Amino acid sequence: MTTELLSALAAFALVSSITPGPNNLMLMASGANFGFRRTIPHMLGVGIGFTVMIVLVGVGLVQVFERVPYAYEALTVASVLYLSWLAWKIAHAGAPSGADPDARPITFLQAAAFQWVNPKAWTMSVGAVTLYAPGHTLWAVGLVALVFGVINLPSVSLWTVLGQQVRRLLTSPARLTAFNWSMAALLLASLWPVLRPYFT
Repeated sequence: MTTELLSALAAFALVSSITPGPNNLMLMASGANFGFRRTIPHMLGVGIGFTVMIVLVGVGLVQVFERVPYAYEALTVASVLYLSWLAWKIAHAGAPSGADPDARPITFLQAAAFQWVNPKAWTMSVGAVTLYAPGHTLWAVGLVALVFGVINLPSVSLWTVLGQQVRRLLTSPARLTAFNWSMAALLLASLWPVLRPYFT
């Protein structure tokens, strides 16, 4: 891969990783509700889980959807349902002080598994492999995954830090409730690009 192409890949990874999406909105909400330290497993799950996803997509999983289009439709339905459930959980999250003793941040494995029902993650991984590893060689796919792995984790961490800073403003239950419901609404809104073809 040439230096120019590598720079383009890094720019693509940065822009797609740092812009709003389900992962980043959930990390921001977790940072606000649980703080940075307790959100670290969630961040690692996103970064490592997405890197693994790129490798598996690159070595041929995307061909499954080309041969069995209904599999992609089933994934879309599962994604919408799961994200709707997560939005409900965010909307009803407890206060940072621990008003809800059952509230827990998302675990590493949950965050890693979430990538497989995250529409933005699918778009990013398929786009990255198609544009920057067209031959689908293991070396090219591995390089794409490595670049995303290096850039993705710091990018998503910024959203957790942002949520942690916002936490200082959420000193009243009313403000916390408004923030959580706003994050839940934005998470649902992030589904629109996936749902739009079904309404047009």
